[in-house]
Amino acid sequence: MGQKVNPISMRLQVNKDWRSRWFAGKREYATYLKQDLAARKLIVDKLGTRAAISKVDIERSPNLVTVTIQTAKAGVVIGRGGSGAAELKEAIEKLYGVPTRINIEEIKRPELQAKLVAENIAHQLERRIAYRRAIKQSASATMRAGAKGVRIEVAGRLGGMEMSRREKEVQGSVPLHTLRADIDFASARALYPGAGIVGVKVWIYRGEA
Repeated sequence: MGQKVNPISMRLQVNKDWRSRWFAGKREYATYLKQDLAARKLIVDKLGTRAAISKVDIERSPNLVTVTIQTAKAGVVIGRGGSGAAELKEAIEKLYGVPTRINIEEIKRPELQAKLVAENIAHQLERRIAYRRAIKQSASATMRAGAKGVRIEVAGRLGGMEMSRREKEVQGSVPLHTLRADIDFASARALYPGAGIVGVKVWIYRGEA
């Protein structure tokens, strides 16, 4: 039986950091965690996939919550005249009940972000694009962007077939057991028309940190 570990949690304190940074006692921990999950859901629901959000980092200090949104389309998040960012700030402040600061960071090369690559493949599958073509093109684009290696796996009723199966595409090297390797990992789900859910997993090796 396979013993699988998330590549990001495995590298915490080596070259990765926590997505939520705060300290809480036993009484507050559950409340803080619930607020962070609600804030992330609110951001995704409000902006949807059109904003191409890769990561949401949350940092708490006694009287301030700092939310950093990493996105490939900063303009969509900010909105016309900053209205989008102001609305988001207001909604998050209401959720936390303390002043909130929103930082928006633009991603220069979205092809090197596993979450964005996985979501892109999922959207292609939903539009009935051939899965082999989708994963090959995405892997090639990631390698062209400067990755040292990429591994993409799709699993489910591929092509609408009766039996579910797994397909993968590997280019370059992806050393999952090397802790100093900077590996980004993400998964996404595609609602395949007439064939249920198809899962997509992406590992991107960006060199040694």
